[in-house]
Amino acid sequence: MASNGVEDAFAVGSVLQAMLTMRSGDNDKKKQAADYLAKFQKSKAAWTTTISILQSSTEAEAQLFAATTLKGKITYDLATQVSEGDLPALRSQILLLLKKYAPGPKPVRVQLCVCLAILAIQMQTWKDVLPTVVSTLGNDVTSHACILDFLRVLPEEVTEGRKITLSEEELSQRTSELLGDNAEQVVQLLINYAQSSPAAATNPQLFDCISSWLREVPVGVVVSSPLMSAVLHGVANDNSLLAAADCLTVICRETKEVDDNRDTIALLLPRLLELRPRIQALVDEDDTEGFKAITRVFAEAGESWALLVARDPQHFRPIVDCLLECCARDKEKDVLHYTFNFWYELKQYLTLDHYMEARVQLVDVFAQLVDILLKQLEYPASDDPNNVDLFDGDREQEEKFREFRHHMGDTLKDSCEVMGVSACLTKVYDAIKLWQEKFGGLATPTSVPHWQSLEAPLFAMRAMGRMVDNGDSSVLPQIFPLLVQIPVSNEKLRFAAIMVFGRYTEWTAAHPEFLESQFQYIVSSFQADSQEILRAAAQSFKYFCTDCKTLLSPQVIQLQAFYDGILDKLPMPSKEEVTEGVAVVLGVQKPEEIYRLLKLYCDPLINRLMVKANQATDEKSKVDLADHINLLTNFAQYVVPYISSDQENPAVKYWQEVFPILSTILDNFITFIPICERVCRCWRNMVISYRTAITPLLGPLANKLAEGFATSKQGCFLWATSAVLREFSEDREHVEDGITNDIYVFFEAQATNVLRTMSDIKPIDLPDVIEDFYRLLIDALLYYPTKLIPSPLFTPIFQAAISALSLEKQEPVSAALHYIRDLLTYGGPNPATSSDALGTAGAQLRQIVKQLLLEQGGALIKQTMAGMMFTFPSDCFADGSGVLLHMFQLLPQETAAWVESTIRMLPAGTVTPVEANRLLSKIKEKLSGSDSDRRQIRILMQDFTNTYRRRYVAPRDGLGQLEATQFHFSG
Repeated sequence: MASNGVEDAFAVGSVLQAMLTMRSGDNDKKKQAADYLAKFQKSKAAWTTTISILQSSTEAEAQLFAATTLKGKITYDLATQVSEGDLPALRSQILLLLKKYAPGPKPVRVQLCVCLAILAIQMQTWKDVLPTVVSTLGNDVTSHACILDFLRVLPEEVTEGRKITLSEEELSQRTSELLGDNAEQVVQLLINYAQSSPAAATNPQLFDCISSWLREVPVGVVVSSPLMSAVLHGVANDNSLLAAADCLTVICRETKEVDDNRDTIALLLPRLLELRPRIQALVDEDDTEGFKAITRVFAEAGESWALLVARDPQHFRPIVDCLLECCARDKEKDVLHYTFNFWYELKQYLTLDHYMEARVQLVDVFAQLVDILLKQLEYPASDDPNNVDLFDGDREQEEKFREFRHHMGDTLKDSCEVMGVSACLTKVYDAIKLWQEKFGGLATPTSVPHWQSLEAPLFAMRAMGRMVDNGDSSVLPQIFPLLVQIPVSNEKLRFAAIMVFGRYTEWTAAHPEFLESQFQYIVSSFQADSQEILRAAAQSFKYFCTDCKTLLSPQVIQLQAFYDGILDKLPMPSKEEVTEGVAVVLGVQKPEEIYRLLKLYCDPLINRLMVKANQATDEKSKVDLADHINLLTNFAQYVVPYISSDQENPAVKYWQEVFPILSTILDNFITFIPICERVCRCWRNMVISYRTAITPLLGPLANKLAEGFATSKQGCFLWATSAVLREFSEDREHVEDGITNDIYVFFEAQATNVLRTMSDIKPIDLPDVIEDFYRLLIDALLYYPTKLIPSPLFTPIFQAAISALSLEKQEPVSAALHYIRDLLTYGGPNPATSSDALGTAGAQLRQIVKQLLLEQGGALIKQTMAGMMFTFPSDCFADGSGVLLHMFQLLPQETAAWVESTIRMLPAGTVTPVEANRLLSKIKEKLSGSDSDRRQIRILMQDFTNTYRRRYVAPRDGLGQLEATQFHFSG
């Protein structure tokens, strides 16, 4: 294990001094020390130095640093820096160090165990791993902790897979040797240890070991062995409760395949039920962590056996009752969330017709669960009925409680599906009536006693909203008259009532007799001072306008006065919601009224916009201006009258008047990105909404988009361009040929500007532009293939796409890959644009694409493989392998040669000649087979690149020959 000579620069003293420097307050020196230590960890000298530190240092921090560094060396540098002949010496040194650190410190001991486990995986000639470790460490008590740590980490390192230099076949064989072949021996070792002493029987390390080996040991073996008694005894012992309960949770999880584990479950169920008295005992002892642990055990058992509960509810009812008891005793809301998934899984089965009998038997369980949840939903109690700050100003705690309530709401919906909505709503109605009877008479304009017990059923009702059928008339007609009487003096109650009304707007639309009272409750809430009430009112107002738009249509004039009056007092998100609401109502008016009503609603917005534009001098006021533009966009989105193609569109007529104002604002704030984005979004929505009716605005719009990108270099102008390109393509109705040609010329001008920008600026500084550009090109290729593919821009666009693949951000890489994949289809028989639409031009396009690939294919393959092995975000892998498959289908022999060339460029030592040749021979074998065989090449490439990526990080000094070349454009 020679390090080719210890470098003086990385001597023990120098390394320890650098670690001391890291504790100092001098940032410059700390940076130098950090750089030095990073170089040290990559050096060959690190092998000798780390072992020396571990042998001689008495400082825990230095020991841990050395052990962690040694782990990194074995993980990343073993194959390239240590010869096979030196591996036994390295193993002996680690075993000696383990014996030294067996008493502790524990973090160092664990790191050394990981070192030994990773070495064992890679040292394929070491066949007697377990006997060697056990015999070397000895049988004294201090060594037991070390052996248990090693046994625990070995399955984790093998199965979770660090970046190790083994092929899939080698890793599979090593897994069998280290785990499968040792499983029986490990079980016996653990049994012997558990029976060796009372302390051993309750040692948390024992239970951690059992949990780890349950990956390999059949769960039935453990359940039928003395280890099961040890685990249950551990749960009963306060010192080992948490570890033993976690182990029992894993055991239950391993029985999830219930039909394969019938006998095991039959043994396990009665043993689990013996633990039920622990629930109350732990609650009585205020042992929160223990209560959590025991609940997790029952929850895991319930989730794993949910199917069996549905099949035999009588036999498995005790497990359900245990979970119900956990929920009922959870006064502090500590464990309830552990049960949520069980109730969901059980609901999934019980709502199937096949398990209707079980549903009938268990409906009372869900009825009890609803009662528990209604109580758990309550805000904390307070002596002061006017106090709505029940968390003493702790906003984080309040937010957690709110989030938790929404999860409880999901479980309420599960209960609704089992019990029926009417039964659940009846419980809500009963809770509201109960509050009215007990406390309603005590409520005053300034005080609402025990409001928590009224607010909770309101929240529950809100949660059930989506479950209610619009035709239901059993309970809701009784509830809503009560809700409009909810006292408005209590902010929490008012908020809850508003949110309930907003959730049931579809039902209200089907029962218009309830609309006026609810809508007036919402409208009057806008006079409140509370921002939370305003936000809730705005959201509900939007839902009322959306779902009851026809019913509210006659009030469109009154709505404008209301809208104009309250707009300025609302926070920005609420302004958008209210604007969307009135825009939807405006959208259902008669076409002949649209122009007048748009002026009525939008002219005041335009006036506000111009005032804000004149006053926008700092970033905050500019952002406010940008947000205000979004309000206009809502009208462009939702006010879309149906007008025949030979008539003037009244909405477009109005937007023609507004366009110069937006253009001026854009010109004045072209360097402020949010304003550019909002204006482009507004224009894009106009194009999408009015389609070819926007033709009168087309010329000035195209000019502004071209000028905007040329000046700002922002992708939003390309995003808006794509809408124009799509809506005025050759296959659209009512589009003149001259307009289509003009649009394509406009697109080429935009593309030329982008290519010049990409030539001047590195891709890493243009991610948004690249994403929007290739999204635009996907449309251009789909709608204008006969113009784009023969174009002189076609090749540089492709080269720029290859360059973009070097990015590590998902969106631009995904856009570039999608464009490339679409482009490749034009080289084959099934282009993205139908062959009928291409006609005789199809053959010419195929030839152009194939010629491009012959010239640029090598660069494409290299960059795609480099991305899949090093830089691509995980969401891009499928598209990357799709590109490789397309290339093998179009140019099989050439692509195979390019793949081989790329593999030869990989950093030395990262792929053995045997691995490379194995992949290449399999590719050649598949190429000589059928089309389905060729498709399997995609799997081969995915497996190879995934394995490589798992084993190696990107080289520390860059990708070398695999680095992307900078794109250059001379057009």
